[in-house]
Amino acid sequence: MLSNKFLPFLFFLLLTACHGPQLPEQFSQVNSMPKIYPDYADVTIPVNIAPLCFELFNEADEAVTRFSCGSDELIVEGLKARPDINEWKELLAKSADKDITVEVFAHHDGQWARFHPFTLHVSPDRIDPWLSYRLISPSYVSYEELTINQRCLENFDEEVIASNMLCSSEEKGQCINCHSYQQYNPQRMQLHARHAHGATLIAYDGQLQKIDNTPPPVYPAWHPTEKLIAYSQNSTMQTFHTVDIDKIEVYDLQSSLCLYDIDRQQMIPIEEPSNEMATYPAWSPDGRWLYYSSAHFEYAADTIDMEEITLRTRDLKYNIYRRSFDITNRQFGERELVFDADSLFAPAEGEMSEGQRGGSATLPRISPDGRWLLFTMGEYGSFHIWHHDADLWIAPICLPQLGEVARPLDELNSSEAESYHSWSSNGRWIVFSSRRHDGIFTRPFFAHIDEEGLGSKPFELPSADPDYHLQLLKSYNVPEFTKGPVTLTPQQIASKLKSGE
Repeated sequence: MLSNKFLPFLFFLLLTACHGPQLPEQFSQVNSMPKIYPDYADVTIPVNIAPLCFELFNEADEAVTRFSCGSDELIVEGLKARPDINEWKELLAKSADKDITVEVFAHHDGQWARFHPFTLHVSPDRIDPWLSYRLISPSYVSYEELTINQRCLENFDEEVIASNMLCSSEEKGQCINCHSYQQYNPQRMQLHARHAHGATLIAYDGQLQKIDNTPPPVYPAWHPTEKLIAYSQNSTMQTFHTVDIDKIEVYDLQSSLCLYDIDRQQMIPIEEPSNEMATYPAWSPDGRWLYYSSAHFEYAADTIDMEEITLRTRDLKYNIYRRSFDITNRQFGERELVFDADSLFAPAEGEMSEGQRGGSATLPRISPDGRWLLFTMGEYGSFHIWHHDADLWIAPICLPQLGEVARPLDELNSSEAESYHSWSSNGRWIVFSSRRHDGIFTRPFFAHIDEEGLGSKPFELPSADPDYHLQLLKSYNVPEFTKGPVTLTPQQIASKLKSGE
């Protein structure tokens, strides 16, 4: 039996445990904000997001954080503030369309201090519960461990969808990429594998189809209602700069558009004018328009020349076009210029050489309500993830004067590259890839887009350990929302890729 002399101590422990974390009774006030990572100060968050765990970087030996909205509060101890997920969900539900006040108390040199509080704006607009992405090491010439993962945004569950290690070998290697979904449906997806066991896999309501990569379909766009996928077929190259802030250049020797009929297993070319490099297709929500980027490029010798295009990569200026689509007879109309990026920044005569004018617009994405065009803008080229000057732009879809109302999303952009982006199914959130932390690794960031097309301060993908992204030596690539988890296993995908079918 437990000795009677231990009973008072046991009672004290039980009493302390019942009270939980406590705020300091005495403290001094600090007028500055706490230094935290990730930076969640004054961000707008969805009502169903996972706990925003953060780490205090101010000098301190212990800390306490209070999250409060009215009379409801959640108190967390530790230099790493990690709210209990059930208590966090309860607080978010009570704070919908309101603000949560965050107070950080730090203990240092024998006394407590309270930093200036910040707020979390809780939007009642929910975010899609799952996000998928590729995790890739910053290598350029080989394919080491490479996976397509999915993460539940309402908690911290993460799963592997596909792994190249199940198919590849050191001699051959394998790249897996370009996962895409029809209307956020995880049961209707496609992905590519290149090199070893190269093919395109299409999953549709339990059926898994494998198609040959000749010629290779690359960037996909599922039609919203039909069993059709628009692709660009790209012959992609990469080179390295010797003296430039952008160390690597990825570009196409040539590219074109095509339409794949899933039932007929037929690839149909979409005719483009000569000397056009069309890429990055995207459908309008009603499926009646196909948007894409295209650059006009003429080889001097009228033949594909790798050396010439390498030297002239800054001449590659992509504009945004669209074609009407008749769903009944599956015919495309003539192309229309949507956004003339090449002439948008045209300087006065004599200020710049012809090769330096204009910009390059890529990755057009239409909001689910059909009101907004979101795209990436850079000085030149199509692979803006490697360009430090790449920014997100937005424009209301109001042809033909779209170029006059397009604007950079300065409230979201940073001094580093912002690149791949996707809309949530309700059109109220976007996710995008950003290198804003170090210029090397991309991380997913989220932002709320209101009725006027204005974005909120972006916030980073929450992690159970707030230090996780500081330690992860991989980049997130091609973030895509889904309404549920992909149920295909990595083993099923690998088996299909290695099969003879």
